Amino acid sequence: MQNSYQSDKLCAMTDIELTERFRNAVKIENKIKEIKGIPIACYDKERKEPYLEFMNGRREYIEKAGDHYVCRP
Repeated sequence: MQNSYQSDKLCAMTDIELTERFRNAVKIENKIKEIKGIPIACYDKERKEPYLEFMNGRREYIEKAGDHYVCRP
């Protein structure tokens, strides 16, 4: 297993740097969605369920229905 502080030969950056860039990209994407008024997909750790969070703070939990997912208020 590769040490986290070593550079990846393909990307030429460490695993830590790559993870930080990914987290920043997600933050930027969520800000864009917030500005556009698009709900943001989140995960409730306590309920262990995914949900959509709307601009007004409303949450719609998502449940699996067969081979796809549906929202429920």
